[in-house]
Amino acid sequence: MRVLGLETTCDETEAAVVEANAGQDGRILSNVVLSQIAEHAPYGGVVPEIAARAHVEALDRIIKKAMHDAGKLDFADLDGIAAAAGPGLIGGVMIGLTMGKAIALASSKPLVAVNHLEAHALTARLTDKASFPYLLLLMSGGHTQLVAVLGVGDYVRIGTTLDDAIGEAFDKVGKLLGLPFPGGPQIELNSRDGDPARFDFPRPMHGRETPDFSLSGLKTAVRQVVQAHGHLEQADIADVCASFQAAILDIVVDRTRAGLREFRKRFGLPQALVVAGGVAANSVIRQALLRLASETGLRLALPPPALCTDNGAMIAWAGIERLRLGMTDGLDFAPRPRWPLDRQMEKIAGAKA
Repeated sequence: MRVLGLETTCDETEAAVVEANAGQDGRILSNVVLSQIAEHAPYGGVVPEIAARAHVEALDRIIKKAMHDAGKLDFADLDGIAAAAGPGLIGGVMIGLTMGKAIALASSKPLVAVNHLEAHALTARLTDKASFPYLLLLMSGGHTQLVAVLGVGDYVRIGTTLDDAIGEAFDKVGKLLGLPFPGGPQIELNSRDGDPARFDFPRPMHGRETPDFSLSGLKTAVRQVVQAHGHLEQADIADVCASFQAAILDIVVDRTRAGLREFRKRFGLPQALVVAGGVAANSVIRQALLRLASETGLRLALPPPALCTDNGAMIAWAGIERLRLGMTDGLDFAPRPRWPLDRQMEKIAGAKA
């Protein structure tokens, strides 16, 4: 089975071809990513209109390259077309989904409208052959969640952020310090020369029984320190980065412990702890989670950094997982700026709409 995956939910234009055998083994034949960092850097964040226009200009040639890199394939060589249909910036979502529909219609191939979050949730089954059920820690610029992954299409959210996502907090602190966009990698880089004990930043929600996150208080504390110091020397910036990252580490480990307790209480022993999302590319956080997994006796499924951030391969793989179960979508599927992964939360969102 071969599937083309399209990902345009934020600021990167991506296409990939993934194939799978009759078992769970999958292989990435191509994975093309076009970054828009240069376009958004002057604004210190992603500008939706700029992102959408860049997707329009680049998507056709990105698809062409993905098909060529996969072995000079034609659309006739595919078994399905998977396109991210949300959640995300609605302009970009519409462009990728519309392209996916057009290819599916022209080639008479089934369409799979993929939830971007589900793609992150299932990536470890491609890279690490993770077995259900497992606990997913999803950390990105737009999402911070702990999710019980019970099967394809069967997810229960057991923890979430009450305000900012972890990746969003990284980017906002980076902007506050005058670091280049995106802030996450810059904070990790600067923290290597800093003192993580210089600033005693708060650890919101630490020790709470419920496995939820809160980042706004930590972000506010960083802003207060920066404002109090006025001009920051490079050594000061490094210390703020190191102290902020140390606080994030403590929060992530503590909240994940709480998530594991909740998972065991409700669903029994997880087969693995799976980590996904752009923040999972942070090497310090990866090491902290490796230690946590070792302490709790759990297998840690941690995809390589390139597959933790948004990519077309994860969309293609989610398409394969759903196609295997006969889950396809019609050409009238509507793009969704919001699309909760948890079925119960999706019902609530639908009722409010």
